Amino acid sequence: MLGLVLAGVGITIIVVTVKNTVDSIDTARSFSSGESQTFSFVQGKTKAIYVSPSGKGHVDCRIPGMRPGSMTQPDSTFQITLGSRTWERVFEVRPDNSGNYTLTCTSELPAEFALGDKPQVGNMIGGIAAAIGCFIAAFAGAATIVVVTAVRRSRHRRRLVTTWAPPPQWGPPPSGPATGPPPGPVS
Repeated sequence: MLGLVLAGVGITIIVVTVKNTVDSIDTARSFSSGESQTFSFVQGKTKAIYVSPSGKGHVDCRIPGMRPGSMTQPDSTFQITLGSRTWERVFEVRPDNSGNYTLTCTSELPAEFALGDKPQVGNMIGGIAAAIGCFIAAFAGAATIVVVTAVRRSRHRRRLVTTWAPPPQWGPPPSGPATGPPPGPVS
């Protein structure tokens, strides 16, 4: 039972981690190359701009009204596939002021753009590590329960065999009272 509970917790952790990662991209408000979309930004909260390109090509995004340097290219790559579409993080935006800003992105090739949360890779790795830990604990717990149960049953079986064992087949016959005169002629 403990193994099943821990395995269930591990599966739940993986599902929640993947769901949070997938839900971090606002694909419902995606827009095509050359179009604009207005988004609400919060001061100091980093957002990511994702592109789903039809091929390799140069991508450019602009947010008029935001100070230069608020939009940067990330140091690492991050991709996620939702359905048949792969989204790749191309820029990160950290505004100095909260407000609604218009985002315009262009690409050499046809592409879709979306705004989303900055990926929390550390949280994702931590969630997966916790799930793996639950699976290992489930296996160790189940194995321990099986071994302890087998040892206890074996000891109990040996104890039952020694208390129910028949008396040995050798030794003196049981002695008892005589039941009558020995058989012979009667006078």
